[in-house]
Amino acid sequence: MTDQSKIPLPASGPSLIERASGAFDFRTLTRPVVADLPPAPAPKVVAAPAPPPTPTPEPAARAQSPVRPFTGPRHEIDRAHLREQCLIEPEGGVTGLLEEFRIVKRQLLRTAADESITNGRRILVASAHPGEGKTFCAVNLALSMAAEKDTEVLLVDADFAKPSVLSTLGLPGGKGLMDALADPDIAVEDCVIGTDIAGLYVLPAGNATGSDTEYLASARTEDVLARLTADAPNRVVIFDSPPVLAASPASVLANHVGQTVMVVRADLTGEAALRDAVSLLSACEDIKLLLNGTRFSTTGRRFGTYYGYKE
Repeated sequence: MTDQSKIPLPASGPSLIERASGAFDFRTLTRPVVADLPPAPAPKVVAAPAPPPTPTPEPAARAQSPVRPFTGPRHEIDRAHLREQCLIEPEGGVTGLLEEFRIVKRQLLRTAADESITNGRRILVASAHPGEGKTFCAVNLALSMAAEKDTEVLLVDADFAKPSVLSTLGLPGGKGLMDALADPDIAVEDCVIGTDIAGLYVLPAGNATGSDTEYLASARTEDVLARLTADAPNRVVIFDSPPVLAASPASVLANHVGQTVMVVRADLTGEAALRDAVSLLSACEDIKLLLNGTRFSTTGRRFGTYYGYKE
C-alpha cells in the first residue's frame, strides 16, 4: 500500500479555478442583469362579430309566366250543325257512329293510361291525303272522349294551312297554337276556347306563317305543349294534323305525341301512299289504322241496331 504521506503537496497559494479566473475575465461572458419586465396585461375578450345573414337565393327567372288553367269564355256548340255534318251529338241518343267511336276511343284511352308510353295522352289524327276524313274522325273522337266521366279533352287544330275544326264546331276564330309558338309573350292557355260541352276545349290553329314547320321543330314547342297538360293528368290532347303527304308539319308533330291514328279511306287510300305516310310518322312508335268510309262489314257487325239504337 502506498504511503500517501510521502506524496508531495502543491505549494500553497490560489487554487486552479482562482488562477483561471484571474487569467480570463469571466464577467464578459455573463449576461447583464435585466430588470424584471412588468407583467403582461390580461388579454381582453372581444366577442366575435355575428356572421352576416345568408342571403336567400332568388328563384330562377321563368322563361314564361306560370301555367294558368283554361278560364276563357265558353261558347255554345250548335247541336243542329253537328247533326247536319253527321257528327256525334252530345246528350243525344245512341247511334251506330257513337258506338263505333266508343270502341276506337277505348283502345286509345287504354294506351294513354300506360305510363310506360311517353306522351301517350297526346294523340295525332292524320291521313295520307286530303279528303280522307281526318277532321271528321278527330272531332268525333274528341266528342266521344269528352263524354268520359274522368277525362278532359283538348282538340287542337294543327292544320295551319287549312284549318277546319272551328268551322266544323261552329266556334269563333282567334289566336291559336302557331301564335303561341311564334310569340313568346303569348301564353298558349289564353288561346284555348271553352265550350258548353263538359270537358271539351278547343285550341285554334292560329295565324299561319311562312315557317310553320320550323316553329314546330323548335325547342319551344315541347314547352308550349307541356303547358296544355300541366296540372291536368286526366287531359287528353288530340291534334288534327295536315295530310302527311301534302304538308310537312305532320311529320314534325309525330315527335311530340305518343299515339297516332292514321285515317284510311276505304276504296280511296292506296297502299303505297299509306306506307309512305306511316314512314314519315315513324317518330311515333304507336301508330293505329282507322278504316273510314266503309259500307260493309266482313263480320256482319252492325252497331246501332241492338235494342233499337238509331242508325
